[in-house]
Amino acid sequence: MTTTSEITHRGTIGLAPASALYVAAVLGTGMLVLPGLAADAAGPASVVAVAAVLLLSIPLAGTFAALAARYPDAGGVATFVRLALGETAARMTGYWFLFGVGFGAPVVASLGGEYLSAAFGLDRSFVPLIGLVFFVVTFLLAAFGLKVSGPVQLVLSALLVVIVVIVVGSAVPVAEAARFTPFMPHGWAGVGAAISLFVWAFAGWEAVTHIASEFRNPRRTIPLATAIAIAVVGLAYLALQFATVGVLGAEGGSSTVPLIDLVAITLPGFGPLIVGSISAIVVIGVLNAYLPAFANLGASLGRDGHLPKYFARGAEAGEVPRRALALFGLQMAVYITVFFVFHLDLETFILIHTSSMVAVYVAGVVAAVRLLPRFSAGWWMALVSVVLTAGLLVLAGWHLIIPGILALVAVAVTIVKRVRKRG
Repeated sequence: MTTTSEITHRGTIGLAPASALYVAAVLGTGMLVLPGLAADAAGPASVVAVAAVLLLSIPLAGTFAALAARYPDAGGVATFVRLALGETAARMTGYWFLFGVGFGAPVVASLGGEYLSAAFGLDRSFVPLIGLVFFVVTFLLAAFGLKVSGPVQLVLSALLVVIVVIVVGSAVPVAEAARFTPFMPHGWAGVGAAISLFVWAFAGWEAVTHIASEFRNPRRTIPLATAIAIAVVGLAYLALQFATVGVLGAEGGSSTVPLIDLVAITLPGFGPLIVGSISAIVVIGVLNAYLPAFANLGASLGRDGHLPKYFARGAEAGEVPRRALALFGLQMAVYITVFFVFHLDLETFILIHTSSMVAVYVAGVVAAVRLLPRFSAGWWMALVSVVLTAGLLVLAGWHLIIPGILALVAVAVTIVKRVRKRG
């Protein structure tokens, strides 16, 4: 079992691909749907929600950057929690991320399928098939490891930025100030709902901690890559929200493909086709950032005894955890099948995903307060993040039932292991 002094790294990923991984993990598919959902929830005041979550993300991102730079390990937040709070808390954290955050996978598949179907005029029955193709492509990339998927991510993240520049630039001439009134039609409750949705948009800081051991010189690379990602993602979402409200207004939340609706007005003719095509690159980029994180976490959970030891192979830096990747693939097949067969609600899956993410955040920042040097910059950011993430727990509401169930499973595993040890 890994201890604090045993966490080492032999990484090869430099600053540019590391920044690309952060941008893809955080910006991701949220740009395809969240500006519309947030506009529906809060109206023009959705820009306030974006700004609020951006401010929240700064100390949160800084906290996880400080932890990952200091303890680069495949276990990510679960490793930080184990070092600070013990095995059972680490098991909970690992399960929250692997099994709870995984609810976001059907959302990613559905968004990609919806956008491509709308762009090319396909029947919506093609959505599950398109989602499956996305997963096959990214699983193949993940199976070759970050030496292959890292450079690919650099190209994909660059395209993400290009999309935002094109969409926002085309929206400026047709945006109308009148669409920003009334500014807060649903009150602060609407802003709160939009903030809960945008946790999805700014989640991802913890995901890259699972591949931090693959970075070259983590203590330098991780803080710089985090700062670059904060700037890029924050500006992108603020600009997209202004564009969505300014062009679509209240109608922005009535479509499953608001970005295509936006460019259909601002770039008639080729706009929807361009965005539909590039949305495929966006989805692949997100999955390409997350799949190695899930696989590394699965291997580390096997290594630390939270999953069967069979899945431990590949937990060391430079190795590819193919067994854990296969496990995660099976898990995703179940989630996606349930999602599409039962025609479940997209927003519900997003909120289950974000509530699990918030639970991981809370555990991580509490661990940071105990692990980071007292009164250091990282420690102060962790202290602020404890208060902020507690507020996110309140906003998560009943969706915390999934993290609660997973926590009970983790406790049950602890009890079983102790009983077997005594026997």
